Amino acid sequence: MQQYTVTFSPDNVRATVPAGTSILEAASRAGIALKSTCGGQGTCKRCIVQVKDGQVTCERDPLPETLRGEGYTLACQTKVWGHVTVEIPPEARLAKHRVLLQDEAPASEAGAAEELLGGRPFQPLCEAVNLQLDPPTLTENASDWHRLRGALRRHRPEEYSTIGLPSLRELAESLRRADWQVKVVLAQLKGASEVIRVAPADSGGVYGLAVDLGTTTVAAALVDLAAGEVLGQAGTYNRQARFGDDIISRVIHATGEEGGLEELREAALASINEVAAELVEKCGIAPEEVVVATLAGNTTMSHLFLGLTPKYIRLQPYIPTTAEYPIVRAWEAGLNIHPAAPVLVFPSVASYVGGDIVSGTLFTRLSESDELVLFVDIGTNGEMVLGNREWLMACACSAGPAFEGGGITCGMRAMQGAIERVEVDPATSEVRVKVIGNTKPVGICGSGLIDALAKLRRAGILDRMGNFVPERAGRRLRRGEDGYEFVLAWKEESGTGKDITLTEGDVKNLIRSKGAVFAGIQSLLKTLELQLEAIDKIIIAGGFGNYLNIPNAIEIGLLPDLPPEKYQFAGNTSLKGAIQVLLCRQAWEEALEIGRKMSYLELSAGNLFMEEFVSALFLPHTNLELFPSLAGEREGGSNHWPGA
Repeated sequence: MQQYTVTFSPDNVRATVPAGTSILEAASRAGIALKSTCGGQGTCKRCIVQVKDGQVTCERDPLPETLRGEGYTLACQTKVWGHVTVEIPPEARLAKHRVLLQDEAPASEAGAAEELLGGRPFQPLCEAVNLQLDPPTLTENASDWHRLRGALRRHRPEEYSTIGLPSLRELAESLRRADWQVKVVLAQLKGASEVIRVAPADSGGVYGLAVDLGTTTVAAALVDLAAGEVLGQAGTYNRQARFGDDIISRVIHATGEEGGLEELREAALASINEVAAELVEKCGIAPEEVVVATLAGNTTMSHLFLGLTPKYIRLQPYIPTTAEYPIVRAWEAGLNIHPAAPVLVFPSVASYVGGDIVSGTLFTRLSESDELVLFVDIGTNGEMVLGNREWLMACACSAGPAFEGGGITCGMRAMQGAIERVEVDPATSEVRVKVIGNTKPVGICGSGLIDALAKLRRAGILDRMGNFVPERAGRRLRRGEDGYEFVLAWKEESGTGKDITLTEGDVKNLIRSKGAVFAGIQSLLKTLELQLEAIDKIIIAGGFGNYLNIPNAIEIGLLPDLPPEKYQFAGNTSLKGAIQVLLCRQAWEEALEIGRKMSYLELSAGNLFMEEFVSALFLPHTNLELFPSLAGEREGGSNHWPGA
């Protein structure tokens, strides 16, 4: 097949691709990530590029004629039929995300093993023992493994030791290079000790990698298993994003495109290996010194990581291939650490409640609480767990990609240039914004959208149904192509040279998203015949939740109207739980038990969720008695920050 070169500016990088390849795919091959919320279906209009030169065809181009006349086109819908030069506007790039890690500071600065373990015993998954072996002779001619196993048995008579093929292949040379004075790294798995690595007695350390494989971002921590300290943390965006922002888009690609499952698996691996390489380099250790890994992700992410089909997760009655995953080796999974390193993937509960929620439940010790606790993780899906030491019930609702900026006219993920806070003057309707990175705004992220809805509602610019009120909105409200839109930043103030707006359609999308989350909470409570007041504590987890302003989230009806002292931010509990398992093998057994113990409420069965969802499609809700703190609230009010 004829091959053509696509040159991308201003990067001045090239990709050689077969005729008929989309510009989106060519950009990916060139190492350039473009926004593709819809997974290349041509509906999100985020991958707009400008063809400067060359022959292309466009299958479907919904852009205005004025833009098409200037050479602008959708990268996902435009195919290459010659040598082509393409310019990529800044707003089309998938830039570096703000990734929520384990904590603001490395744990080694904050309190080492005790703080990370939360009261659990320090029993790392892998430990090292130093041994002096007698070298073989003509008369003492036992095999190398027999000799090593005998030494281990004398050192630890209560343990039975095994060895896997990757480590066995290295054993003969490793023993002789070390002159029979060795450091043996052992993994404690399933009641036995497995030899993972044999190295000279004075070499290297024992390290573990904890991974939070999220739909949007990937976060990881490198842990010193001997000292019980986090040496470093890193994060990046999930490279699967080019196949769609949401789970369903990726499942469709995995099951509907030839080689799609492997593409998604490789994209996840590339993301994990990128942060792993960054961590080992930053900490000055060798990849083979990382001898164990833990991974927490939602059910679909876990399936894609392991190459399991997610097909039936999407189709009724929504059944995953498995809820408990086998322990695999790094070489099988494709992780660039020691090839024999065991990789423990957190168990799932159901198709839409995964290992990230189990990990969070483990870390927060919800299953040991005497109080009634609601655990909420808000993202593309809203996942929640209600319970205590006696019982746990979980559910998940599709909040949609709005909280990640998807489906919003000027929406974007939390990265540099995103509006994250909004102030509205109720007297003049003028706006002031706070931007991630203190740069000119190029869009608005989830926390900024929640802020905007609350402030616009409080200023009387939005009514309870999410409609703009023209007589209260001032000069910033205008009619656009799809109805009313409110200007948050004028083009002279923005980093794109275009106005940044919030449309009435955007508001409706956000109301549906927040309504789904609140309806999920209400469905859990009503199923269990409990009132909101019965909840003793609400734990907010996840990257998006960490940046939420709770009063504003309550004001728009996203979260229950309960006293602020009942709310607690827990940060990235998925990553924290994964770290905890590295440091305490007992915690891994607890995670398995949590996955088995947790009941799952399927919200699509029956009418309860839909009834609650419809009731929640107002600001804050149709039933204002659920929001007593907002009763009698006068229009307008304070809009300074910090605070509400």
